[in-house]
Amino acid sequence: MERFGHNLSNVFNFKIKAWSSSKYYKDVVLPKLVEERLIRISPFANRLSFDAPPVVQRLRCLVNFEALKFSNPIATLSETLISRMREKSAESNGKYIAVHLRFEEDMVAFSCCVYDGGDEEKKEMDVAREIGWRGKFTKRGKVIRPGVIRMNGKCPLTPLEVGLMLRGMGFSNKTAIYLASGKIYKSEKTMAPLLEMFPLLQTKETLASDEELAPFKNYSSRMAALDYSVCTYSEVFVTTQGGNFPHFLMGHRRYLYGGHSKTIKPDKRRLAILFDNPRIGWKSLKRHLLNMRAHSDAKGVEMKRPNESIYTFPCPDCMCRLNKTTHSKPILHTR
Repeated sequence: MERFGHNLSNVFNFKIKAWSSSKYYKDVVLPKLVEERLIRISPFANRLSFDAPPVVQRLRCLVNFEALKFSNPIATLSETLISRMREKSAESNGKYIAVHLRFEEDMVAFSCCVYDGGDEEKKEMDVAREIGWRGKFTKRGKVIRPGVIRMNGKCPLTPLEVGLMLRGMGFSNKTAIYLASGKIYKSEKTMAPLLEMFPLLQTKETLASDEELAPFKNYSSRMAALDYSVCTYSEVFVTTQGGNFPHFLMGHRRYLYGGHSKTIKPDKRRLAILFDNPRIGWKSLKRHLLNMRAHSDAKGVEMKRPNESIYTFPCPDCMCRLNKTTHSKPILHTR
C-alpha cells in the first residue's frame, strides 16, 4: 500500500463483467494481478459465474461459510443479543422466530406500491423517490401500475400483513419474535397491529441499550450485521422480500444446519389475492396460510440448480463430506 500512498483509490481498478468465468480470471485478471501485485475489483458483487469448476466452488464455500467473520465488536454484541433473545424466549425453551421486514421508507418508495396513506403518502413517496433516484421514476413514457406490481408479488408486506400471515400460519400471540429491519415507515402507526398480535416481539433496539448500539447506529451495514447474526440462530426464519440479506442468510442457515433450517418464504402473489379478497373469512384465510407454511416446511434440503447462487443453495457444492473442512463450526459461539 505504500506504493499507492495508502490510498485505495490509487490502486488499479479492474472492471469485470458480471458472472465472468473462472477462465477469464486466469487468462485476463491474473496477469494484471501478477504485474501490479495489488488490484481492486469494483463493483465486486456477482463478478464470478455461479457455475464454476468444483475446486473453485469449494474455495467459495470455505471463504463464505468458514473464513469470513464479523469484526469483534459486532460478534460480541451479537452474542449478547442472541443470549438475551433466548432469555426472552424461555417459555419456548429459548427458541424464537426471526422475521426480516422490509418496510423502510426507501423500500416503500422504490416499490412504487400504494398503501393506505392517501395524498400525504403519495407526496412523501414522490419526494423520497426524487431524492433517492433522481428522475428514474418520472422519465417520459414511464408508466407505473401499483396494482400490477402488487399482484405480481413485488410490494413489501406491511407489518399488519406480516402479523396476519404469521397468525394465520399458526403462530400464537405467545410466540417470541425477533424483528430484523431498518427504520420502519411511519412505525408508530404501522407497527401497532403487529405488536398487538405479537406482544413478545423484540428488535435490536429493545434488546440492547442506547450505549451498546451507539458504535453501530450510524452505519446501516453494521446494524444489518447484528440483525443477520440474531436471525442466523433463530428456530425459523421468515423472509418477506428479496435481496442479498435473506438470500445469503437462507444459504448460511442451510449450511450450518445440514440443509434442515426452517425457512418461510411466502408466495406473495397468493398473499396479494388473499388479502385483497373482501369476501374471504378468517377460517378460509387461515387454511390457505397453513397450506403455504406446510409447503415451506415440506421443501427440506433444496439442491442448487444451474445458474442458482451457491450462497443461497450451498448443497451439494459446500455440503458433501469431501467438501466441508474438518474444522467446520458456526460463526458465533452462543451456547
